[in-house]
Amino acid sequence: MPAEVIDVRNAEDGRDVIHRAVEALSKGRLVAFPTETVYGLAASALDENAVGSLLQLKGRKADHPLTLAIRSAAEARDYAPDMSRLARRLARRCWPGPVTLVLDDSHPESLVNQLPPAVRKAVSPGGTVGLRVPGHCAILSVLRMLAGPLALTSANRRGLPPAVTAEQVLDTLGEEIDMVLDDGPCRFGEPSSVVRVDGNKHELLRVGVVPEKTIRRLACMLVLLVCTGNTCRSPMGEMLCRDILAKRLKCQVDELEEQGILVASAGIAAMMGGRASNQAVEVMAEMGMDLSSHQTQPLTEQLIRQADLVYTMTRSHRQAIVSQWPEAAERTRLLCAEGSDVADPIGGPVDRYRTCAAQIKRELEAQLGELEL
Repeated sequence: MPAEVIDVRNAEDGRDVIHRAVEALSKGRLVAFPTETVYGLAASALDENAVGSLLQLKGRKADHPLTLAIRSAAEARDYAPDMSRLARRLARRCWPGPVTLVLDDSHPESLVNQLPPAVRKAVSPGGTVGLRVPGHCAILSVLRMLAGPLALTSANRRGLPPAVTAEQVLDTLGEEIDMVLDDGPCRFGEPSSVVRVDGNKHELLRVGVVPEKTIRRLACMLVLLVCTGNTCRSPMGEMLCRDILAKRLKCQVDELEEQGILVASAGIAAMMGGRASNQAVEVMAEMGMDLSSHQTQPLTEQLIRQADLVYTMTRSHRQAIVSQWPEAAERTRLLCAEGSDVADPIGGPVDRYRTCAAQIKRELEAQLGELEL
């Protein structure tokens, strides 16, 4: 019997489409989904018969495990409780998106252990599990309604190119699967990049949408300095932070990225593309640093999500961040460890900027001295 095809783009009720897909998966059926990479073929990971059908259809080798599609980066720790800082960083920055992370799942509390035995063998034959949060609203909506994850693989026969349209799925699998959600051509049209993370080291196992150079940058630690307008305190902090870290690592400032570290600054009420204050530029020049090319930027959700450490100049800055992005609370710290604020020197004489810079430098040296690099 041919697969049921649902045109997601022209559906009268998008919620009904999602419910029908959830119902099909819950009954052990195979559903092909659009993703941002290629079309994926999914089965409920709680149903070993459905996963068995998926393996048989794909002709999958035992040493070529299926991916587990999960809801969010936060959920990854349920399946890989020992996720390293690097693994958490990549999950936070890459998901939802076209990256599959291969992580150790040997921890006794891993939810992989609660999957049916045949499914465990299919997704974790060697003590690791491939996790992905796909960047497409249809499959994400289904995942949020299912009781567990999805076993996911590309919707094509072994040896054939991945399907990037619903028509290609139907041409090769249409008689053997139950449902196809058609959302037109996939955005990228090539598979996800697969990255193995072992502690704080990573290895690109499969080149896909995200190139190796980008993966290396995404793997870097990002330290973010935040003030109000991003014209004096946080940009001075950015310069000082780079200088302190470079000296600690015995490298040049422009070599920090090669050492796996990025430093940036932003302002809670900053505009895009403004300049640092003249006094801040002058004080940094006195300290041997060039702030003249600084461009202000507002604090955004993307910056917060990507930052490993956020240092705020005042308690109110931290409170504003945590109120808007509660998930960043454990990564957001007041720069002054004893709880005081760094006063805003804006509009004051250059001596006030010198005092401010000296305070920022002193606090950064204390904070960064305890930082594990």
